[in-house]
Amino acid sequence: MENITRGGQFLVKETKCEDIFTPEDFSEEQLMMRDSVKEFVDKELWPNKDRFEKKDYAFTEECMRKAGELGLLGVAVPEAYGGLEMGFVSTMLVCDYISGATGSFSTAFGAHTGIGTMPITLYGTEEQKKKYVPKLATGEWFGAYCLTEPGAGSDANSGKTKAVLSEDGKSYKITGQKMWISNAGFCSVFIVFARIEDDKNITGFIVENVPNNGITLGEEEHKLGIRSSSTRQVFFNDTVVPVENMLAGRGEGFKIAMNALNVGRIKLAAACLDAQRRTISGAVKYANERIQFNIPIANFGAIRSKLAEMAASCYAGESASYRAAKSIEDRINARIAEGASHQEAELKGVEEFAIECSILKVAVSEDIQNCSDEGIQIFGGMGFSEDTPMESAWRDARIARIYEGTNEINRMLSVGMLIKKAMKGHVDLLGPAMKVAEELMGIPSFDTPDYSELFAEEKELIGKLKKAFLMVAGSAVQKYGPDLDKHQQLLMAAADMLIEIYVAESAILRTEKTAKANGAENVKEQIAMAQLYLYHATDIVTLKGKEGIASFAEGDEQRMMLMGLRRFTKYTNVPNVVALREIIADKLIKENHYCY
Repeated sequence: MENITRGGQFLVKETKCEDIFTPEDFSEEQLMMRDSVKEFVDKELWPNKDRFEKKDYAFTEECMRKAGELGLLGVAVPEAYGGLEMGFVSTMLVCDYISGATGSFSTAFGAHTGIGTMPITLYGTEEQKKKYVPKLATGEWFGAYCLTEPGAGSDANSGKTKAVLSEDGKSYKITGQKMWISNAGFCSVFIVFARIEDDKNITGFIVENVPNNGITLGEEEHKLGIRSSSTRQVFFNDTVVPVENMLAGRGEGFKIAMNALNVGRIKLAAACLDAQRRTISGAVKYANERIQFNIPIANFGAIRSKLAEMAASCYAGESASYRAAKSIEDRINARIAEGASHQEAELKGVEEFAIECSILKVAVSEDIQNCSDEGIQIFGGMGFSEDTPMESAWRDARIARIYEGTNEINRMLSVGMLIKKAMKGHVDLLGPAMKVAEELMGIPSFDTPDYSELFAEEKELIGKLKKAFLMVAGSAVQKYGPDLDKHQQLLMAAADMLIEIYVAESAILRTEKTAKANGAENVKEQIAMAQLYLYHATDIVTLKGKEGIASFAEGDEQRMMLMGLRRFTKYTNVPNVVALREIIADKLIKENHYCY
């Protein structure tokens, strides 16, 4: 286990490109899986986009059944319970490519395979798993997850739904109201969180959706996007649940909810990837066909710039998502090798990388929003029309920044969890932060560095961006200690620095690995995307670093830190951003689709 990376360690440990997994490393089997998923999407979902936009809930359910017949709902489920027991990377891959056509289907798929099934596979007893998981894995039954209430959104542990033990001690009666429940309209089993007596934490239960047991549904909600995803309120009125249907132990519900969401978060990042590829491909095709001023608009720099930026963000987000997925898979395998059960290994593996899961959820959900927004812009007036797929992509993208924990909550979690890990001694942040403080007192080196090797300057810059984060976060922890979580604006600024560092580094390392394998001259577009992403990341670190420093430091301390920030965000050779965008756009336009 010793040489395996820990979550959050990317900040204080140099990662070699050979040590990360990239989409270029997919096995034959994984590529075949990817192609069969794409075939399903292109045959069943993409041609029927209008049905999803017209609130055809029955059609969403029908498509889910078809996905079940193909085994796609059971990819993450152990073989013992009727699933395919694929590795974590493969389950990410399926989630990625099945989610690109419409948010309605991807939400139904994610709610069922993730938070609808995972709590049972990860926390269920042997009896519970045998009884429920095989039906969920095949799509004979669908699952839904009832956590949110009218008064309990981001504050998930504050729910008022009650579970009262019967006099004979054989069952609980659940009473309360849940809202925004995905798949509520066609599910067979709910994961319900309720409070027993005045417990500090909620408790999870498996509740079958059967008639005459006090379960009623509200009307389908009218939503901005994901219009054919069934979303309803669920009311429980003295719903009887046998005691053996409690998940894990009493008061463990909050822990279950949080860990199920960790898996949900990285899967949600994956679910925003193929949506970007398809949006970019659609925008490129349109730009090549649309003639204005007697030439295709793809010839105009203003359009080319947009296409290049969309591609660079997609490429970087994909690089980071699969890097983290493989880190999780390696951790799971190491635990299994040590004798842990599949259940325990998966739980601990994902929990270890909860920081990365939150980082990715934020980064990639914001990328798809920007991507679909620019997609509309490239289409111009046509983009605003329901006759082209851009406006639905934009509407569907919007929910990704809200569910599975809002991006604000996930930003604060990413930094908060990192600091907790440091306090526990799992990641040494303090040592490196002290070193950075000493470095600020010293005289900077004025030697001309040797940047002859590919990415030498970029990797040095990423090292410096990490120092900028450690300087700001280290000083903030020293200043505020345990009260840091009261300073949300500072945490948000630090989170943006953290997110950009992880994603930019992932893009650089992926490209370096590909360049070593295929020759730098054959991946010049990927090199340009990695450099372009890093350029923007550096700007964000500068901006957010300044904001953070100004919020808690003054006088000499502030001057010193701002000087450090300038030093840590300074390029020796500023990249020619316009030229980088031209390289990226050129290939996209020639290939007429997202081709990376």
